[in-house]
Amino acid sequence: MYLRGLLLSLALVSSIGMQNLFVFNNAINQRLPRALIVTIMVWFADTALTLAAFFGMGAIISAHQTFKLIIMFLGGLMVIWIGFGILRSARSFQLASSNTPLTMQKSLINSWVVTWANPQALIDTSLMFGAMRGSLTNTQVTPFISGVVTATAIWFFGITLILGLLKERLPQKFLMWVNIISGGIVMIYGCYLLWQAVMMVI
Repeated sequence: MYLRGLLLSLALVSSIGMQNLFVFNNAINQRLPRALIVTIMVWFADTALTLAAFFGMGAIISAHQTFKLIIMFLGGLMVIWIGFGILRSARSFQLASSNTPLTMQKSLINSWVVTWANPQALIDTSLMFGAMRGSLTNTQVTPFISGVVTATAIWFFGITLILGLLKERLPQKFLMWVNIISGGIVMIYGCYLLWQAVMMVI
């Protein structure tokens, strides 16, 4: 179950979006020590959102079977749609580089803004992790969410180190294939959630 949370979270967090664009550009435009400090804040913000969505929405879903069924269907459909969006946008990714890095204070503030001030991300996260919590038994919760949190740390710090050290040398096709693989895994898991919802009805 830890590995399931780890692999699924890696697939989700590696998709190109506002948060990852911020992390990528932070790594490119800041000196590595400063970039790592900002990355720590991004990880804290992302972990806080994930835990709130997983345990908050998950508790409601677990307490109401009908609501759980509805969220499982909606969450499954949402996950499939997000996976499709990841695949569709895989070829359009562009790294934007700026010669003027943000101040440390503004970077730390933006770490929370790109995570919590995106309404679509809040909705998606609540539906996805709420549906995932509803599909787990009580004994599976801790290893699953531990895998999720570990995966985000691996991704954010890994990508910061890679981009910070390699900068211009990393080919953009690498990130394109990260998206393609991630999109496929996310869509498969969305189908799994829908299948579990169907099994609840039968």
